[in-house]
Amino acid sequence: MSGYSNVGQSSVYQDGDQKNLKNSEEPSRPRYEEGVEHSHLPNDSKDERSIANRLANEERKLNREEDDPETKASKQDPTLPAKLHGNEPSKGAKVDADLQAEEEEYLKRKHKK
Repeated sequence: MSGYSNVGQSSVYQDGDQKNLKNSEEPSRPRYEEGVEHSHLPNDSKDERSIANRLANEERKLNREEDDPETKASKQDPTLPAKLHGNEPSKGAKVDADLQAEEEEYLKRKHKK
């Protein structure tokens, strides 16, 4: 057996195996985005974020929910988001719409008295 390898003959290895490439020769890998969303849990006790950063995060989430058009549409009519996407509303959305209509009628009758 010739060579310095303890695992077999040098003729067994392919050309690219067990060779160090120069940095310029290494294939470039895509760089992943830093600070990916949901990489930190907001209520993680081991997270070292300050109270101000946690407060800013909560405010940002509230603003994002208020600006979302689907959220606004679902508050008006529970079946509207599905209709906007061209789908048939789910059974639960239909039940929610019926309950919302009944509650509105009840409140109108109650205020007339």
